[in-house]
Formats: sequence, structure tokens, C-alpha cells
Amino acid sequence: MDKTIGIIGLGLIGGSLAKALKANTAHTVYGLDICADVMESALALGAIDATLNENLLAECDTILLALYPEAAIGFARENIHKFKRGAVIIDCGGVKGNVCVALSEFVSNNDRYFIGGHPMAGIEKSGFENSFAHLFDGATMILCKDEFTNIIALKAAEMLFSAIGFTKVTITTAEEHDKIIAFTSQLAHIVSNAYIKSDTAKNQLGFSAGSYKDLTRVAWLDENMWTELFFENKKHLVAEIESLRERLSKYVEALQENDIATMKVLLVEGKKAKEAIG
Repeated sequence: MDKTIGIIGLGLIGGSLAKALKANTAHTVYGLDICADVMESALALGAIDATLNENLLAECDTILLALYPEAAIGFARENIHKFKRGAVIIDCGGVKGNVCVALSEFVSNNDRYFIGGHPMAGIEKSGFENSFAHLFDGATMILCKDEFTNIIALKAAEMLFSAIGFTKVTITTAEEHDKIIAFTSQLAHIVSNAYIKSDTAKNQLGFSAGSYKDLTRVAWLDENMWTELFFENKKHLVAEIESLRERLSKYVEALQENDIATMKVLLVEGKKAKEAIG
């Protein structure tokens, strides 16, 4: 059944969602972004059918919030009575705890349905100009549920995301999401960003290959978005950074003490850990 979908925020994720929906489904897609140039491009490229306004907002069966966490919370709360009754509101930001606490019960109490979501896909660059319809091909979509989640709405969300390229949908809680994402995503960005600051990096040309490229790929990031995400998930992220620092200290100690045996043990432990998780 064709639906009417509204997308708030047409950056890399929101723009790619719009393009993926238009390329893979017959849904009507309305979009809204604070940047006039983005709106002009989205309309010209056919990524959206029309600019989302209050009248069209009331027609949307599903609203995708592709905004920073605090902006997503603000938009949903400010416009809750403008949404169609029974509409499904899905946040697509990178941290779920605060957003789900702020919106899950609130939206449910207002006869609408909320789902915290996180598309596990991206590239090094941001913005609508870098968005594309196949960004989500083969990717995982994470959906969070709690005691306020409507199971029918959750199933509809699974079907929607599967239709635009996601090959796996993971159902979890907001707390579990934030704990694991601190390790799989946020820590990786911080390590990459810190690693590239070495003075030696200036002389890497001609000395670097795959390892260097892999470790520096996500060093370039949007400082505004990632700062908000890091602080929204501070508890879990600090724990991961401290744990990494403790593990790294063991390698430093082995080198300083010329402890070859311990170094070999550390390397084997890491190799086995990788083999165990694939």
C-alpha cells in the first residue's frame, strides 16, 4: 500500500532516504530543510514531490526525522498536533537514549507512534549534495522499542526500510543501542580523528597503504553533528575510551620493558578476538 512520507532534514541521510524512497517505491515523498538551496535541488532532482508544509504534514502516514537529536526532539514536540493521528514518527539520528526518553511516551500519549531508528550507513562527506539512492543497499537499520512501542507500527517500519535497500533490521532497546554504538561507531571516529593529528602524518605520502587508509577514513567528520552525538552518549563513550586507553597501555609497557613474550600474547589475544567475532 502506497503511503505519504515526510522527511525533515535533507542532509546526507535525509536526502538519501528521499532518493531511495523515490527510486524503490511508489510512496509520495515530501521534504523540508532549512537550507533554500537544498530544497531547490531536492525538488529539481525529483528527490521529493513537494515542499513539506503544515497542510502536507497532516497527510503524512510516516515522518522521518533526519535531524540532530535535540532538533528532532524539538520538531516532534512542537508539531505533535499537526501530525496525522496514527502517524508513525521515526527518528533517524545516531544516538537513541535521550530522544526515546523525550519522545516515546510523549508521542504515544498523543495518539501517534514513535520509533527510534538509526540507519547504519554513511560516507565521509555530509550534505544533500553527497546523498544518493543506494546509500542503504546492504546496510542494517536499527529500530528501538520500549513499552510504548506499537508492534504494528514497528513491523510497518521494518517493511519500509527493507523496501529501500536495507538487508537487515535489528530490533533493540535505546540503552543497548547507545552502549554498542559507542564502540562500533563513535569510538572509531574519535580514534581516527586523534590518529591523524600525529606530526608523522605530514610525511605519510609514499609510506602508506591500506592500513593507513582504513584507520583515517572517518577522521573527516562534521564537528557540529558529532560533538552533539558524543555528548548525548557521553557515559558509554567515555567508558569505551578509557577501556581502549587501558588496553593500549599494555602494549606500551611491553615495548618499554622489552617484553617480547607479552607482546606476542597481546597480539594473539587480539587475533583471537577478531576471529571470534568475524
